[in-house]
Amino acid sequence: MPRRALLGHLLRLAALWLPAPALCASPAPSPSRTLVWGLGLETHAVLPVRFFFIQAVDKAGVNFTTSPGENTFEVKVVSPSEPFSRIWVQLLDRHDGSFLVRYRMYASYTDLNIHVLLRNKPVAKSPYILTGSVYHESCDCPESNGALWEKYMRCPSSFAQIQHDLSVFTRVDLDRNAEEIPVYIKTYGEHVGFRIFMDAFLLSLTRKVTLPDIEFFVNLGDWPLEKRRAPGKLHPIFSWCGSNDTRDIVMPTYDLTESVLETMGRVSLDMMSVQGNTGPPWAEKNSTGFWRGRDSRRERLELVKMARANPTLMDAAFTNFFFFKHDESLYGPLVKHVSFFDFFKYKYQINVDGTVAAYRLPYLLAGDSVVLKQESIYYEHFYAALQPWVHYIPLKADLSDLLEKIQWAKDHDEEALEIARAGQMFARTHLMGDSIFCYYFKLFQEYAKLQVTEPKVRVGMERVEQPKDDLFPCYCHRTKVKDEL
Repeated sequence: MPRRALLGHLLRLAALWLPAPALCASPAPSPSRTLVWGLGLETHAVLPVRFFFIQAVDKAGVNFTTSPGENTFEVKVVSPSEPFSRIWVQLLDRHDGSFLVRYRMYASYTDLNIHVLLRNKPVAKSPYILTGSVYHESCDCPESNGALWEKYMRCPSSFAQIQHDLSVFTRVDLDRNAEEIPVYIKTYGEHVGFRIFMDAFLLSLTRKVTLPDIEFFVNLGDWPLEKRRAPGKLHPIFSWCGSNDTRDIVMPTYDLTESVLETMGRVSLDMMSVQGNTGPPWAEKNSTGFWRGRDSRRERLELVKMARANPTLMDAAFTNFFFFKHDESLYGPLVKHVSFFDFFKYKYQINVDGTVAAYRLPYLLAGDSVVLKQESIYYEHFYAALQPWVHYIPLKADLSDLLEKIQWAKDHDEEALEIARAGQMFARTHLMGDSIFCYYFKLFQEYAKLQVTEPKVRVGMERVEQPKDDLFPCYCHRTKVKDEL
């Protein structure tokens, strides 16, 4: 073999034995630089489900923007004095470099320890010690100082919607209200009515903080009731939905309120669960508009009709017919229900009113898709803080620009993603359980200031008792024990 050929052959053989170049390893989170924060690390911030956050940070101090892996961190919540603590912990990967940690306590404990670990090393300032009595949801131990409770909960000083709703009432005469506001309640069948949502939340709130003495009327239906008229003839009625044609005082919806109470309980859709189930990354989502629901408004019929004519832009269909059953042959057939979390396989979420405002909007905003929201006369307690083209893409009330707006989103992908993220951040900041409790407390507090007559127990009223927890009773440190004579 010629010398040059032999040298080339030997070089090729040598190359076969060279070790493969090392693959570029992804940076790992740093235990010391990773951030941990949130109300769930505070003793006195009592919620049905407590929560806090972890932001993965590398050793250079750079925040992760994608998931480092759902099993990256380990969280343990224990009580040193109780080896078998009844605490359920869940760690939700938000797929943006951050995690939401939530835990529900089924009993009260002393000096709760929260350990956040990364490869068995403590993260940030772990362990976090919640000193003193740490109460669970069922514990009836209200803080008597409302201002102190607001400080514990980090409540904002005011809510613009509350100020707006109460501004038309210079005074509230409770005796006049009792005489002039008709009260009707009748329940048929197996359901006990929407009153259960209000009772459950009021009981929960009064276990946490002492409310001023108040007397108020709650509209248990969806439609707002108090028509616009001269201020002196208005009656203060609390409702879950407001409208441009009415003067109802708006509260967070029963749907959102119940999800706060029943998180990690009997509901599967809540503001925390959505954050851990936002579907594939933006680039891998289906670039079409998506909607599912029932036929509770004529615009929804037009939406389905439009989707059939434009299947490359929209996927919209009914899962149930109730209001327009005679049109089912035109707008059917019905399709199977889709898990709400599967909505986020699509980039563009279409939000259209139902009988009133579509109560799904908080969950749509919390996902990782951009919301296209119909212009509406109806609103929930947070709508006034939302900005079109910042938190959502606006649609005309008749949906005549829907195709145009979906095409705009497709042609402006980066801008659409930016709007999606802003809407998501709004939901994370303003629509979590702590914000809902703060809103109700501030609403009742401000309303109480307007009362010019004393609240009283009137004929026909029923006392609503706190539920008893005989299995895991708590011993409130704020309860004064009387000396026996």
